[in-house]
Amino acid sequence: MPDSGGPLGASGFDLKALLDARAHEMMDLHEQYINPAVTGVLKTIGFDATYVRGEGAYLFDDRGNRYIDCLGGYAVFACGRNHPVIRAAITQAMDMDLPSLPGVGLFRTAGLLAESLVKIAPGELGKVMFASAGGEAVDIALKMARIATGRTRIVHCARSYHGLTIGSLSVTGNPEFRDGFGPLLADVVEIPFNDLPAIEQALAGNNVAAFIVEPIQGKGVNIPHEAYLKSVADLCTKHGTIFIVDEIQTGMGRTGRWWASEHDGAGTTWQPDIMVIGKAMGGGYCPLSAVLCRDWIHTKVFPGMAQSAKIQNTFSMYDTGMVAALATLHVMRQERIVENARDVGAHLLAGLSAMVGKHEMVKSVRGRGLMIGVEFGRPSSLALKLGWDALHKLDANLFCQAILMPLMSEHKILAQVAGYKLDNIKLIPPLVLSKADADVVISAMNKAVASCHRFPGPAWEVGARLTAAAAKRFVPRQSAAKI
Repeated sequence: MPDSGGPLGASGFDLKALLDARAHEMMDLHEQYINPAVTGVLKTIGFDATYVRGEGAYLFDDRGNRYIDCLGGYAVFACGRNHPVIRAAITQAMDMDLPSLPGVGLFRTAGLLAESLVKIAPGELGKVMFASAGGEAVDIALKMARIATGRTRIVHCARSYHGLTIGSLSVTGNPEFRDGFGPLLADVVEIPFNDLPAIEQALAGNNVAAFIVEPIQGKGVNIPHEAYLKSVADLCTKHGTIFIVDEIQTGMGRTGRWWASEHDGAGTTWQPDIMVIGKAMGGGYCPLSAVLCRDWIHTKVFPGMAQSAKIQNTFSMYDTGMVAALATLHVMRQERIVENARDVGAHLLAGLSAMVGKHEMVKSVRGRGLMIGVEFGRPSSLALKLGWDALHKLDANLFCQAILMPLMSEHKILAQVAGYKLDNIKLIPPLVLSKADADVVISAMNKAVASCHRFPGPAWEVGARLTAAAAKRFVPRQSAAKI
């Protein structure tokens, strides 16, 4: 379609004018050109607010409402949204006209970032490869493990989440993401999470290239037993298997330490062979991930000049991303972001944990730092049990929406379900969340959960409303024509 003038006319590109002129069309544009199913979901559950600004741990909509963001772009905003120091660093890089992506030649900023990451990495991870997203980093790690060991088998855990590329999807233990795509990578084995006998059995044949695991599973916020990771590391060493730790979501201070695996002694009593990181690296401005590995693995993958480009990607070391990450690390140190995640996270976890025993359907609250899961379970009282069963019979995904929807509409708190068909709400806010914000979340969660303990009551009506809306929206075209 030819340019019709206006904000994109001869005077130049004016982003503000463009957004202002077409602000009322945003939902329609998404529905028409991007994903009508997603816009349907947003409208149905009341998550269709039009956000116009983000700052720190907050989002602001076009009606002047402020929301506490407990989703954090899926754990991207460690330093908060639109941090001025990170923005200024990116602006400075642009003003300097840096020679980004020379292709063949030295990438000026990449070495600085690689050095900074190696210095804070656990153990002896001496080499770094950069990528654009977490799934791509996992793909690189799997390639490295297969080349370095000469084996093909990969072991991962049920309910794991490692990404949605074909390679990373092959080691993602959530069928809802995998169904319909046909055969994925061959020679991949799934075992239960947090089960040492299972991993010992899987490695017994000395034919496994790698075992990949999240130090805390993102789907469900499942925390392993004490010393699980160390025991796994010992088994991997014994059987010649590369141990890949996926810190894409849990790393960069999320759990109150630089890396979640440090809670289990990583870097002191054991070391990962490969660690993949991402999400928060780019400060919320730039997509960026990295693969850190031991030197011997890197030498196996790149043994000489002929193999120097065996694994590569176009945007792996672009200057804007490198600078954003360097600035993010600087801000995290200067503003003690990791320590804030530890302290505010402990405060939030304690406040939410008080719901156990107070509210019948709160089964457990678990987490580390600012990665917290609130799990619900079937109540014992007859009336609530009837409501619980009826709601789950309608749809196993509905219960948490009965809490998330009022959190959004009444308390202006954005949060998410911890996974498909899980009665579990996950909180992963920006790591700049304050204790005052945490207190608001604790109070709001108590009120929303309390409303679910009245049956019949407003929360239970959510199930009927959502089911009716979904049925109306997704009626097949042939049937709809007859109505």
